[in-house]
Amino acid sequence: MARYTGSVCRFCRRETTKLFLKGDRCHTDKCAIERRNYAPGQHGQGRIKVSDYGTQLREKQKMKRTYGLLEGQFRAYFKRADRMKGVTGENLLILLERRLDSIVYRLGFATSRKEARQLVRHNHFKVNGRKVNIPSFLVRPGDVIELREKSREVARVNEALDGVMRRGVPSWLELDRPAFKGSLKSLPVREELTTPAFQEKLIVELYSK
Repeated sequence: MARYTGSVCRFCRRETTKLFLKGDRCHTDKCAIERRNYAPGQHGQGRIKVSDYGTQLREKQKMKRTYGLLEGQFRAYFKRADRMKGVTGENLLILLERRLDSIVYRLGFATSRKEARQLVRHNHFKVNGRKVNIPSFLVRPGDVIELREKSREVARVNEALDGVMRRGVPSWLELDRPAFKGSLKSLPVREELTTPAFQEKLIVELYSK
C-alpha cells in the first residue's frame, strides 16, 4: 500500500497549524511551527492570495493529513458520512475518531496516530477480547480496547501512558491505566472534537461541487 515516508513536519507548516503528527515533539519548542511558522519551499514566506477553492482544499488536506489517510480512503469516509443521517461534516469527524488507531491514540497508548497505527498493525491490541490488527476498524460504543499482556512491558507504550495527563483523555472515552485497557463510552459530539480545530463545512462544500 502506498504511504508517505517524508517529513510530516512539512504538513504542519503547509497548513500553518499544529497537526500533532510527531507526538511529544509537538509540545516542545522544537516543533516546526514554533521555529518556522510559514509554508515550506522558497516561496513559503510570500504573500499568496487564496481563493475559496484553495481554502476548502487546505481544510480537506489538513483533516486528511491529521488522520494519516490517502485521498481514496478519505473520499470513501466522506461518501459513507454523506449516506448517514445527520450533518455530513460531523458524521465524517465521528467516523474518523472511531478508527481503532485514533482511539488508541486518544486513550494515550501512543503519542501520535502514526505510532498508534503501527502498534495496532503489530498485534498489540484486542477489542472485546479478540485480536484486531486493522487500524481502520471502527470501534462501537461499549467496545473495550485492551493492550495484550505480552505487550504491557513495551517501554514506549508505558512512557506514552505516563504522559497522557498532559494531553488528557476525551470525555467520551474511559481509560483504566492499571489494567491497560479503555473503552468507548459513547459517540463524541461536535463540541468535544476541538483538537485540532476543523471547519468541516468547507470540506462538504468542496466535495459537493
